[in-house]
Amino acid sequence: MKLTANTIFIPGATSGIGLGLALRFHRAGNTVIIGGRRQALLEQIARENPGIHTVVIDTADASSITSTAADVQKRFPQTNVVITVAGIMLPENLNTADFLATAESTVHTNLLGPIRLIAAFTEFLAGQDEATIMTVSSGLAFVPLPFTPTYSATKAAIHSFTQSLRVQLAATSIQVIELVPPAVQTALMGQEESANAMPLNDFLTEVMAILEAQPEADEILVENVNFLRFAEARGSHDEVLSLLSGH
Repeated sequence: MKLTANTIFIPGATSGIGLGLALRFHRAGNTVIIGGRRQALLEQIARENPGIHTVVIDTADASSITSTAADVQKRFPQTNVVITVAGIMLPENLNTADFLATAESTVHTNLLGPIRLIAAFTEFLAGQDEATIMTVSSGLAFVPLPFTPTYSATKAAIHSFTQSLRVQLAATSIQVIELVPPAVQTALMGQEESANAMPLNDFLTEVMAILEAQPEADEILVENVNFLRFAEARGSHDEVLSLLSGH
């Protein structure tokens, strides 16, 4: 993936990693369109960052994805990068059925949302000379956090789906990249001040450096996520799972 002269659509980019990537790509010389549910927040971000474009989208709503994708493709016909960053992370207690509503919401947002976005953009992106679909999974795709079981499961599914997507699109102009974050200091699970999470700016700086140094990379792995990503290969999966379980 080239780092400049792209037109990049990032739904779910009103905070955290999504907004951070949007601003980094904007400063690098790309046209950036961010999407989110709250019009007022989008307008605020646009005022504070002249040149950033915004659209309203609810990535948990299939009709919103379809209509907004059509709007983006019409208004920004040079769009050649889509980053499916939107997601939620909520705790669940699996001892009773009460977790089910949270699980269903998580699947709609974290799994069906990215799949629907990809479905809405793949044929369009295949018409561009150089295009990229970047999915966002998690280190928890490889070792789950038992406190957030459905979140971890959706991220494992995103990893698997991304691998298949890469194979099926190999003959097209679309590069498929998977961004695999560790715990990062964002509002996700209230980790803004967590000592166990990577500072957001450090994460973004490392991600951009990897993209620059390895433009053909399939996975973007900062150093902090490797203990999760390679736990199975290193024979440390059970140990890491126990650590994540608080044991």
